[in-house]
Amino acid sequence: MIFFATSALYMNDIVEQEALNAGGTDIRTVSGGVEFATDLAGAYRFCLWSRTSTRLLLGLFEDEDIRSADELYEASVMIPWEKWVTPEQTFSVSETVKNCSYLKNSHFGAIRLKDAIVDRIREKFDDQRPMVDKENSDVTFHLHIDGDHVSWYVDFSGKGLYKRGYRAEQTEAVLSEYLSASVLFRSDWRKAMEKEEQVPLLLDPFCGAGTLAIEAALWATEQAPGLVVARRFAFFGLPVHDPDLWDDLVDEALAKGEEGQKKQVQIHAWDIDPRAIAMAKANAKIAKVDQFIDFQVKDFTKITKEDVPAGLGYVVTDPPYGVRLSSSDQPMEMLYRVIGRQFNSLFGGWHIAILCGQQELLSFIDMKPDRTNTVNNGGIPCQIAHYYVFSDDERQAMIDRAILKKNERLAQPLSDGAQMAYNRLKKNLERVVPLMEKQGVTCYRIYDADMPEYSAAIDLYENKYISLQEYAAPSTIEVEDALKRLNELIDATERATGIDRDMIFVKQRTQQRGDNQYEKLGQGSKFYLVNENGARYMVNFTDYLDTGLFLDHRPIRAEIAKMAEGKRFLNLFCYTGSATVQAAKGKALSTVSVDASATYLDWAGKNMELNGLTQMNHFFYRSDCIQYLYDTYDRFDLIFCDPPTFSNSKGRDSFDVDRDQVKLIKACMMHLDPKGTMVFSCNYRKFKMDESLLEEYDIENITPRTIGDDFERDPKIHYCFLIKHRSLAKKVHIKQGRTLTLKKTEEV
Repeated sequence: MIFFATSALYMNDIVEQEALNAGGTDIRTVSGGVEFATDLAGAYRFCLWSRTSTRLLLGLFEDEDIRSADELYEASVMIPWEKWVTPEQTFSVSETVKNCSYLKNSHFGAIRLKDAIVDRIREKFDDQRPMVDKENSDVTFHLHIDGDHVSWYVDFSGKGLYKRGYRAEQTEAVLSEYLSASVLFRSDWRKAMEKEEQVPLLLDPFCGAGTLAIEAALWATEQAPGLVVARRFAFFGLPVHDPDLWDDLVDEALAKGEEGQKKQVQIHAWDIDPRAIAMAKANAKIAKVDQFIDFQVKDFTKITKEDVPAGLGYVVTDPPYGVRLSSSDQPMEMLYRVIGRQFNSLFGGWHIAILCGQQELLSFIDMKPDRTNTVNNGGIPCQIAHYYVFSDDERQAMIDRAILKKNERLAQPLSDGAQMAYNRLKKNLERVVPLMEKQGVTCYRIYDADMPEYSAAIDLYENKYISLQEYAAPSTIEVEDALKRLNELIDATERATGIDRDMIFVKQRTQQRGDNQYEKLGQGSKFYLVNENGARYMVNFTDYLDTGLFLDHRPIRAEIAKMAEGKRFLNLFCYTGSATVQAAKGKALSTVSVDASATYLDWAGKNMELNGLTQMNHFFYRSDCIQYLYDTYDRFDLIFCDPPTFSNSKGRDSFDVDRDQVKLIKACMMHLDPKGTMVFSCNYRKFKMDESLLEEYDIENITPRTIGDDFERDPKIHYCFLIKHRSLAKKVHIKQGRTLTLKKTEEV
């Protein structure tokens, strides 16, 4: 007999193991699940013991050359359906259709199969036919089409094989039984349980309705999932059913469960919500495992060492994600920071598994996962991150080894080239550090290609992190020589700054065109918090070309903060919203941030949340900025526009700041209040303001005062202008030809 076990995405390997445990052979993963061969006893065992499969189907027939709906009907009517359903019974048909050219609507395949079944039964039973009942049929048939390959099945288990029946109540963010079981399967707790004689200690500090803890208790005490509560399997009504064989296997499973309940099982489940704990207790009682789980109302963010269960154990948990905490004004990122801190400080020697539907939140847990798994929760791809928390002794031993290794490295003399770079860095630091400390600046540039041989930009963040962006070497430089120079520069940077090598993040900066400047470089999603002008920002040193904070714009952002009070503020090409944060901190009346990148808009929103700026008058729009200006009519008192030098993003016209400056600035000025100010900045090193704009508007070049002391070596790092509407009197003055009496704004 051939069976097909349906499986959720990323769980096929688990279902394969369950099929093997049930006695299956010829096991293979196919589209949508796992196919295997077994006898009736093996199928019964699978239904009794599968924790992750959603349904078990018995294969009837298959055909690899069906090319039309008529051929589907003709093949279907040849199948002896009279063996499975009679006129006195009801039936239904379900279908899955992939890559099928002849079915415009997948349901039409099910209709053709239904017609074939009815026609076949009428022929065999003197024109009598079974009725279709989609909700509560006696027999369910399933049609699976993948291209020309068609398979026909009868439902063996019934829908919802994973539904244990113990969830009388559930919280709003509920975790399904099969997903909980898959998380447990991936965890180190399950692996340890299979190796050790005793069941390892388990804790779920965010238990909700208790599904994870209950599934763990069922697993630990060897309770057959299919017998948690009385249920009627679909095979009870099939002609292949053997009641005696079924009863024997049920007795076998019950006996195994009785022995399992003698085990010493210690499972702890906490939640901050008393209602959730009450639901979890009720559900555990229905599942008959309440005696193995210690449910308590606890706020994990406030527990102390005394709350942690004695001994070493395992955490498997599903913290909230995707929404703000209802009981806190803090953003979700802060919760994950606290979770990481609690695990690091209180759970030394424990193994941790965290399920999360927003991968970036895991970056706020200050631990590096040993491994990760992907699962699917209601269509949302989720990560299971597995960690080991080192004990104090283990952590100290690692620190000692790292210090020893570092000292050995630092004891080695620098090469001549590295020594030269070191000397320049020390000289720069002696000049710039006192200036930055006096200004209260904690993120600044300390080196910018000062020596042609070592062409890179080096930025120091919070005296903790280094962003070293190497400019691509000319093609005339051998790869080995370029790599040698880079390593020498890294050596020099470590010596000069005292920043640990692990906190020196290295990237290569090349000329970027179009969307390349926004492409993600890595998948680390590790964010750090930095400070500037009374605000905090998220930066990322690994995943993108830029960190999320343009340090050369620091003076411009400070200027915006001073100008913004009571103003309606527009930030075009807003990137991660750093200027919006400063405007909001400067008490802007409202802010609008526009960017074409959903990633950066989301980042901008999080920067605002990080600073408690979540009022209703802050708006974010994903749009091409020029198109936004043409499509809207709002007026603003203060506009900041910092366009890219060039962009050829897909689906939009190319943009060149030198070529398109008139079009862009005029579009901005249509939205600027007559008494308002536009701050225009760009990084094109050869930028020159167009003469027609100088004649039409009051334009002041403020570039010199927007170049920080740490960037004075490269005054062309950007250009910045204040642009205002020219008064009517000035316009008349120009038209009368007396422009010689007006002092012309300095040109770049």
